[in-house]
Amino acid sequence: MLTPEDSLRLNVLLKQDLRALRIDEGKMTVHALTGRGEARIVLNPNCPDDKYLRQVREVISSAVLGVPHGYPAYLKRWTRRVGHARTESLEGLLKLGEPEALAAVVHASGLTDELASRAWWLLQSSDHARAMLRREAVVNGSMGRVLADFLVEFLAYEEQPAQMVESVRLVLQPGLIDEPVRLDLWKKGQRKTAYRVGFLKTTPDTLPHDRVPHPRHGDLAPVLAVAAGQGNEFAAQLLRSLDAPGQAYLDTVRLALSKCSDQGVVVHLFEAIENYFAPVRPSAAGHRSMEYLIDDATRMDACVADPERCRQFRELRSALPSGDQPLLESLLVMGLVGEPLLAPIFGNTDAVGSGLRMALDPVTRGLFPHLDRLCP
Repeated sequence: MLTPEDSLRLNVLLKQDLRALRIDEGKMTVHALTGRGEARIVLNPNCPDDKYLRQVREVISSAVLGVPHGYPAYLKRWTRRVGHARTESLEGLLKLGEPEALAAVVHASGLTDELASRAWWLLQSSDHARAMLRREAVVNGSMGRVLADFLVEFLAYEEQPAQMVESVRLVLQPGLIDEPVRLDLWKKGQRKTAYRVGFLKTTPDTLPHDRVPHPRHGDLAPVLAVAAGQGNEFAAQLLRSLDAPGQAYLDTVRLALSKCSDQGVVVHLFEAIENYFAPVRPSAAGHRSMEYLIDDATRMDACVADPERCRQFRELRSALPSGDQPLLESLLVMGLVGEPLLAPIFGNTDAVGSGLRMALDPVTRGLFPHLDRLCP
């Protein structure tokens, strides 16, 4: 049983306009965020701390959920439905003083800007900031810039390269950081490839990287623009790739491939390539061998099952000068590139650094000539 003093103070607290609650187990203190501000209760245990805290959580669970001793089962059921809970359910979870409940809230699709603010009061962490910045309501709310600023500052201490990619990707969403900060992140990407991959995933067409259009862009642009205007997806993607922003994108991909040193970053990089070339991604994409991929790219019918897209490809190939038709083949190669290419390699090695680049050689050796053709 709780001490009379703790029981009284806790019950009074729970009847207020409670917004969020956390328990400092080390200092045996309950902290609360209410409509009137912050409140605190210093506990006075009359038994071992862990047993006393269990009783405290039971009182809180009973008051918040209306189910005595029902918190663990409730959370388990709720977690299985994470992303589909009502806003009222999320509000209740923030009052339980449980880290697991907080984690469920920050990952929920129903997260609002107000709930994000309460969750941030409970615990400030890079994992939670990333989770919340995946929600449009938070990005467009008052917490968006707060979380982005935190992630930018935390990048210097982030140890996982794949998490660096995700942090940069998220803070580059419109309206979250100022231009000097964006340029500083790009500059730091000269040493940290993960930063550049984050740019590739979020802002592929507006990279702060000066490149001139492809040498053939001027001659081919009129033909490609007409075909693209008629709905030819291959023409639109080739025109996009040959223009200056596309050349900046492809050059950054090439540099990232030549410097990659972490498997998680490579996965993010290949996801970025998939996203960029998605408009021309054949239906049979999913190759696990670069050799077979390049072979299929030379035989359009082998990898594009859609008759309409086959027609678009053939019409564009016929419209291009013979000397420029290899550009279309390279475009199709890039459209076939995807994460499945990495599975046979990563399934047999956990190499990093130069060892990883050597392991990726069967893929990059076949890919670089097509990147060089599209971006000389």
